[in-house]
Amino acid sequence: MTHAVDWDVAKKVAFRVAERGTQPDLRSPVVRRIGHDFAEATEQAEQLVSEATGLRSTTTARARVVDRRSWIRANVASFQRLLRPLTDRMDSHIDESGPMHEVTRMVSGAEVGALLGWMSTRVLGQYDLLIIEDDKPDDQDMVYYVGPNIAVLERRHGFPTREFRLWLALHECTHRAQFMGIPWLRRHFLGLVDEALDIVDPDPVRMLDAARRLMEARRGGEDPFRQGGLTALLAPPSQRGVLDKLSGMMSLLEGHGDVTMDRAGADRLSESARFGRVLRARRTSARGMSKLLQRLVGIEAKLYQYQAGEAFIAAVERVGGAEFVERAWEEPECLPDMAEIRSPELWIERMNARAAA
Repeated sequence: MTHAVDWDVAKKVAFRVAERGTQPDLRSPVVRRIGHDFAEATEQAEQLVSEATGLRSTTTARARVVDRRSWIRANVASFQRLLRPLTDRMDSHIDESGPMHEVTRMVSGAEVGALLGWMSTRVLGQYDLLIIEDDKPDDQDMVYYVGPNIAVLERRHGFPTREFRLWLALHECTHRAQFMGIPWLRRHFLGLVDEALDIVDPDPVRMLDAARRLMEARRGGEDPFRQGGLTALLAPPSQRGVLDKLSGMMSLLEGHGDVTMDRAGADRLSESARFGRVLRARRTSARGMSKLLQRLVGIEAKLYQYQAGEAFIAAVERVGGAEFVERAWEEPECLPDMAEIRSPELWIERMNARAAA
């Protein structure tokens, strides 16, 4: 079976997009220092995160500084594995003998490539379960840092490099601690991702229905893209529950990552407040086509998850302190869904009811 996305085209387009703008050479003396700094910062961050959260892994975190092309290669491989069930269903709607089949594959590849190429110019660090290579043990469980993007940002804002690199490492090591320190979380997350992809139906009739719901939402003053981009829009209303669970979980993890990043290094990072202001402004600074792209693919929804997750944690801590938040890690049923993220009192009531039962 020929897949609906030409992944070679995706890589080529992504490389071209990634080459735009300022990108220092990873071989330069200034940027070479990044690798040493992040190895040290990641080791230190892992210990600080463990002390702050109580989450511990049985293995040691390893840092890898990459350029944009290497980040793209890893994520193209990730997208291939992640989207395989969806692209297989798309294949079933395509006439492989038709004259437009190859054009469709190339266009799909170009679209994916444009997205990854643009993201490669923005991402600073990443701990992502989906870029793990199952047949390459040395590439598993890595904390990635995109060196050129970090060097540009540090130079632009005059950041003290060692402080900023530790600050970034704290966020990524928090995500690693979440997935490595909570035994069931990795499996549960990947299960929800699979469920979310299963409900996306590429049938043309479904596409027309999604367009109709988009128009209705717009007329009602709603923002249909805020909760998850096209994936949320293409999901039938009867199957939105899995997206609410996934969005709630991601909001909690992202909010917890930001809160831990600020707290774990508070006595070591004199400029953490400025780092936070710059990064939060950077997350929301997209304009024009970049803004539209964020909305379509759900990146804008991810930005909302940071804010909502932090607000949820603050509300829960006001009631029961950090120990109350940790109840979310007890089992999958304790995770908040999106309705509970927006209204923390619902989750608090549910947890109190569980404790009383």
